[in-house]
Amino acid sequence: MNTRRQFLITAPLGLLGALEACKPGTAGQSQDTTSTPGAPPAFNTSAAVGPEVSPATFAEAEKLAQVTMSDANRDMAAKSWRTSMAPLLERRVGPRKATLEDGLAPATVWNPVVAVSATVPGNDRFVRSPADAGPLPASDADIAFAPVWKLSQWIQSKKLTSTRLTNIYLDRLKRYDPKLRCVITLTPDLAMRQAKQADADIAAGKYRGPLHGIPFGVKDLLDTANIRTTWGAESYVNRVPTKDSAVVARLQDAGAVLVAKLSMGALALNDIWFGGQTMNPWLIEEGASGSSAGPGAATAAGLVGFSVGSETGGSIIAPSMRCGVTGLRPTYGRVPRTGAMTLCWSLDKLGPMARSVEDTMLVLHAISGPDAGDVASVPSHLDYDGTAAVKGLRVGYFPKWMNEPPATDVDRAALDTVKKIGMTPVEVSIPDWPYDSLQLILFAEAAAAFEELTLSGKDATLKAQVPDAWPNLFRESRFLSAVDFVQADRFRRKVAAEMARVFSNVDLLLVPSLRDEMLVITNFTGHPSLTLRAGFVKVSEARSDWAPDPAHPLPKFNPPRRVPHGVTLIGRLFDEGTIARAGLALEHAFGVVGENPPGYA
Repeated sequence: MNTRRQFLITAPLGLLGALEACKPGTAGQSQDTTSTPGAPPAFNTSAAVGPEVSPATFAEAEKLAQVTMSDANRDMAAKSWRTSMAPLLERRVGPRKATLEDGLAPATVWNPVVAVSATVPGNDRFVRSPADAGPLPASDADIAFAPVWKLSQWIQSKKLTSTRLTNIYLDRLKRYDPKLRCVITLTPDLAMRQAKQADADIAAGKYRGPLHGIPFGVKDLLDTANIRTTWGAESYVNRVPTKDSAVVARLQDAGAVLVAKLSMGALALNDIWFGGQTMNPWLIEEGASGSSAGPGAATAAGLVGFSVGSETGGSIIAPSMRCGVTGLRPTYGRVPRTGAMTLCWSLDKLGPMARSVEDTMLVLHAISGPDAGDVASVPSHLDYDGTAAVKGLRVGYFPKWMNEPPATDVDRAALDTVKKIGMTPVEVSIPDWPYDSLQLILFAEAAAAFEELTLSGKDATLKAQVPDAWPNLFRESRFLSAVDFVQADRFRRKVAAEMARVFSNVDLLLVPSLRDEMLVITNFTGHPSLTLRAGFVKVSEARSDWAPDPAHPLPKFNPPRRVPHGVTLIGRLFDEGTIARAGLALEHAFGVVGENPPGYA
């Protein structure tokens, strides 16, 4: 007999027998718990469990789910709920409970390629651009702000040692972190050991590649062996893993030097963590944006050579935009998340944040590839040629989006630059669908990932307790409909098919970085994105990831402050090479990547 059906028959009868045995006068009486031979199993035959409910309970719950039942249907539901649906919660409420370990992934895995036939790259190729780093600067600050592609040439040619570079970054981290609050744990002892080893290896002719000897920091959701990994949250401040995450291990295998675990919004939301708010180096009165706030701030201020962030719904794009760095969100499944905090199994992605386009590809090359610990990670090709021309590439854009907020003159000028360097703009459109409906999947998965935190009440320890912070959202998500979750999942496939149609006509998309529809769509479909600085705008008020709070107005500026502004390129699935090639050409044409935030020299 089907195990589930068998349980529905035998378990309720067994429980009823146990309950009867506990009644006065029934002790020692035998109970007949056998079913009639050949009788088919049936739903709604469980023992009544859970609290009593009434038609009024459903009348109120209907407001949450936005459905309506008749009086008769409501009465039937109330009478049967405790024998039909309440027993399905036994995994959580008992009597038999099943623990779900942190690393346990759902049985279903999102495959971003389901809607596409054969559009992914079929070749492995990695060709660096031919740019020459030039002479080593005299100033430590100028060295610190140099992109990885330059640092790597200086280290390979022995003009610069990893030890010196590591000391530069450690000194800067100590000097500027009190101002930015971008570091959770500094790792000076490990860093110096790794730097000295890198110098010894390079001196012996054992050069491992462009990341060898380069100091980096990672968002504090990536496990590091014997170094605390706090997820930015009060409940996990003493969490010390015993093993490196796959990404950290791969970077260290490439010879990179870990100097810091960088701040993140608690449990990967926005820019407030247990140590305070991480601030934007360009505008210290505003947050760095999140949740990869520490990687954004530290990279922008020249405190690390590069960093690794994560994105579920904008957490690489947003801080890259605000802090003026280059952020690459890889295709879902390209980079393994083994040893990384799970927020949303079908959305989480890990990617590099750096000071140039090619830097992000150098890092992506080192961390790509499947790992057995991440069931969603897949084998994939990486085809990048930094010497290839971009002329003729078809760049899709949404005309309406370019003429309304959040687009700016910088976004519109970027579209003009596309034409000037020989790429072809192509107007595209998508249906006017309720794309935010997909967020139901995010909230449900996130609430599941942190179920114990919520149900134990430990969510009260988190610093942010506003309506748009995780504690409230996790609690509210307990009341989302499982039926609507499945329908959102089906809608996700429909949206993925629509994006496949769009990419059948273009090679990449140019979009305003914080356009909500595209942030939602491409995170759910798994498409890669590259955010790069394209110019500067002036702001009269500090910006925030958090919902407006009249009781705590944001700082205003008169005269307005000048801050960096970036555009975002969206690529085909597993085609990071094309958006990087286009991004490299645009980076050269924009000519703004070399300017650094004032006050960090």
